[in-house]
Amino acid sequence: MFVVCGEALFDVFTGAATPTGLSLDARIGGSPFNVAMGLARLGQPVSLCAGIARGALGDRLMQALADEGIGTGLVRRLDAPATLSLVGLDSQGVASYSFYGHGAADRLLPAEVVDAVPEDTAALHVGSYTMVVEPVASVHRALVARWQGRALVSHDVNVRLNVEPSIDRWRAAVDWMAARADLLKLSDEDAALLYPGEAADALAARWRARGTGVVVMTRGAHGARAWLADGPLDVPPVPTQLVDTVGAGDTFQAAMLAGLAERGLLDPAAVRAAPRAAWEAVLGWAAHAAALTCARRGADLPHRHALP
Repeated sequence: MFVVCGEALFDVFTGAATPTGLSLDARIGGSPFNVAMGLARLGQPVSLCAGIARGALGDRLMQALADEGIGTGLVRRLDAPATLSLVGLDSQGVASYSFYGHGAADRLLPAEVVDAVPEDTAALHVGSYTMVVEPVASVHRALVARWQGRALVSHDVNVRLNVEPSIDRWRAAVDWMAARADLLKLSDEDAALLYPGEAADALAARWRARGTGVVVMTRGAHGARAWLADGPLDVPPVPTQLVDTVGAGDTFQAAMLAGLAERGLLDPAAVRAAPRAAWEAVLGWAAHAAALTCARRGADLPHRHALP
């Protein structure tokens, strides 16, 4: 089973002007929630570990988890607001985000969940801003420390400087995870924000030297690159009719993890020793899944039957 840790929130798209303001289109999202949804839609057993608000917004998030078949045994309902993420799209459909979540439930996950994770957990995925805001970041670090070496540990950096503006804090989180992650993923935009001017090959080499098994960098229209034990592997992009990029990276992450699971590679030793051909197939499949999401509005991740 997968356990995915982090935020579940609402992505809010602005629409047309109304006589008294603006129309808003609020869609369920959050990078870890999207990854959990993607895994469920790809036929993988998965639970979300998150703090979720009480009230109407939290109820809708819980309904979505039930609808998608995502386990809720590690969800904690809290008397705190739900995070809202105001989404802006540029002329190319590339998303930017403004977060409204100070004191929100996704940042207040109680530490008791560390002892509640089931023993049949095969993979633990963490990422996004809940790795850098407290108190939830400390809870996630405790989870990683508990499961390192026992389950595959996956980390998606997913930088959001408008949630935590300290680049040093983000870098510290990446460095801490680099010594513990079997699989570390980031986008080229993440790398440019945190390590301006540093070559991707040098970053990957540094993280692998610290202990990371495999580093994967998504590069938008330029595909992706992975750094394996036997050197880098480039994966070409998949053509698509772009609507927006919301959820594309999360789709890639979910499909990458599901692809490893389908090939029996879901443990720390296997993912590090997987042959190059297996990684080429997994990453190509993940790129295909991400292209499908880019052709839809918002984080509408594909189901297994839509993929080869």
